[in-house]
Amino acid sequence: MAALGPVRYHAPMIRTAILGLGSYVPDRVVTNDELRFLDDKHERQAEPTINTDDAWIQQRTGIRERRYVMPGVATSDLAVQAATRALADAGCAATDIDCIIVGTLSPDIFFPGVGVFLQRKLGIADKTSCPCYDIRQQCSAFLYGLQMADAFIKSGMYKRVLLVGAEIHSHSMDYSTRGRDVTALFGDGAGAMVLGPAPTDDPRSGVIYTKVHADGTGAENLYIKIFDIAKAPYLAYDTRDREVNKDIYPQMDGKRVYVRAVREMNLATQRALAETGFTWDDIDWFVPHQANLRINEQVAALAKIPAEKCLHTIQFYGNTTAATVPLTIDHWRQAGKVKKGDRVLSTVFGSGFTWGAAIFTV
Repeated sequence: MAALGPVRYHAPMIRTAILGLGSYVPDRVVTNDELRFLDDKHERQAEPTINTDDAWIQQRTGIRERRYVMPGVATSDLAVQAATRALADAGCAATDIDCIIVGTLSPDIFFPGVGVFLQRKLGIADKTSCPCYDIRQQCSAFLYGLQMADAFIKSGMYKRVLLVGAEIHSHSMDYSTRGRDVTALFGDGAGAMVLGPAPTDDPRSGVIYTKVHADGTGAENLYIKIFDIAKAPYLAYDTRDREVNKDIYPQMDGKRVYVRAVREMNLATQRALAETGFTWDDIDWFVPHQANLRINEQVAALAKIPAEKCLHTIQFYGNTTAATVPLTIDHWRQAGKVKKGDRVLSTVFGSGFTWGAAIFTV
């Protein structure tokens, strides 16, 4: 009988797993009825400051209320709350983190980015010197960051990546009828994930699929122009003069953004299914970016997504841009709907234009 050759050990391939999830929203609830009376200090006035009402906002956006921070709170403060909860969920210490990725369009200051402030507030700045990335893909930032984290972990570069989306919009809205189309949409909040390697050959586990895109021809359809680097100084006028201060507030071509968002989110969703071979029978939850409930309903109709699999939180929190995907998942997890091991398909669209889709298990 021939001798058996040496037994060869087959090491399982490394996949990226979501080890922990956390979110945070401020305590202050601002209803649609209250919003119409607020000034730029978020103080209620005797007479309406915005010509709108609850029915107008709900009909166009699906939003009923949003959360606002109190004075003195920074984006990194929201980020650290969500991050701390994600770390606890993962059973990790902050010192275990060897890479931080933060997506935000509302940094604490112009520079440096939120990542280093988050690192410091987690108490690890002088302990780990871990790299901190800030990425600026606005509403698409979390999926862009997920693709980055997945690549870092699969390459063996990092073992514990903290991915955070955090936003404070309430500081930068135009609390007048001129700004109502944008002001009605946005709220403050944060969401976070801890990601790490999981040795497995199961291609249907962990982060399964990510694909992101951009089209710069739409850059001026949704933007804020205040830090135009060609201007010296940036503010050459009285920012309180409403005849000349339009550049300090977000601007949006709502119709074009709506049309492109529906198109790209639908196509990205269908491409994700086609390229993975999944059907909706394989997906537990559809989590779109929470920009506008009407956009998400249209995407669901076009992509033939079962209504019972669609998760929304825009009615409670408004659009929290980079935070919406983890915030929505964690909201429904806390409610007992999303469970460990559930498979999620998420799609996003944001200014730039940027968009993408991902499939992962929580």
